[in-house]
Amino acid sequence: MTKQNRLSVEALKWTGNALQVLDQRKVPERIVYQDFDTAEDVSRAIASMRVRGAPAIGIAAAYGVVLSVMRHAGENAADWRAKIDADIDRLAKSRPTAVNLFWALDRMKKTLDAHLDAPLAAVLAEAEKIHADDIAANRTMGELGADLIGSAKGVLTHCNAGALATGGYGTALSVIRSLYSRRPVKVYAGETRPWLQGARLTVWELSQDGIPATLIADSAAAWLMRSGAIDWVIVGADRIAANGDTANKIGTYALAVLARQHGVKFMVVAPTSTIDWTIADGSRIEIEERDPAELLPACYRERESLVQAWNPVFDVTPSELIDAIVTEKGVVPNPSADGMARLRMS
Repeated sequence: MTKQNRLSVEALKWTGNALQVLDQRKVPERIVYQDFDTAEDVSRAIASMRVRGAPAIGIAAAYGVVLSVMRHAGENAADWRAKIDADIDRLAKSRPTAVNLFWALDRMKKTLDAHLDAPLAAVLAEAEKIHADDIAANRTMGELGADLIGSAKGVLTHCNAGALATGGYGTALSVIRSLYSRRPVKVYAGETRPWLQGARLTVWELSQDGIPATLIADSAAAWLMRSGAIDWVIVGADRIAANGDTANKIGTYALAVLARQHGVKFMVVAPTSTIDWTIADGSRIEIEERDPAELLPACYRERESLVQAWNPVFDVTPSELIDAIVTEKGVVPNPSADGMARLRMS
């Protein structure tokens, strides 16, 4: 197995009685894993962005349900199922935009319903399957995306859609990993303000696999495209509507607009679990807004300050600005409702 194919970076590890979470707020200065042994703690880990990235959030929530079953299913109380349902509801409220969270919780609830007599073994097997299936899907997407890109000389990615955001290997970074395993390619990463996932996570993760990367300020992307250095922008997704409109980290929409202006192709890489078939288009995607304090310097946080902050953490890229959506079930070129529907039937 090549270095690019090893799981050198893992966001989540199941220990048998706890979920180990790499605290991504501390990377790369410190590599700290924290153990969480209750669903409530896992919910806080998601809400606080210790764990982030839509697929990883779904996987963490699945293990959160396992922890709830471990804690409550052995109780003699008649309301043990109600306690688990309350934990599932708490997990569902941890982050609103990433549809993988609700997809995973729905699978866990169905598994629990089908095995009420012996729930623990069943829910653990389901969580482990969600985790393993995500890694397998990532590897498939990496090859499909690399096939589509072909001989590109340079690519740009935004935020972190790598092993840290998934069960392992990544979505957008799976394509970059697969590309680089075939031949050298110039990789650029935007810093991704305000949490700097590109600067703290993406370039560090690529370096762990021996892949050189060049960090740019977010505001340098247009000039980079104009220079002709890149042929593709490759991003992940937190929710994709039935017509291909895509929610991803704030700044993605701007990159798509810039890419169209400069003749650069734009690719979204995500598993089908990220597609929300219940919404027709991106106008119905709930966009999470986080605490303004994440943006404001301390001097502007006083009660009497006239300076405020608007802190949406996602935006929506319309499908007409996307050249391809790559999933584990295939590629949807120039996505539309019809093209996405064919993917659903595959």
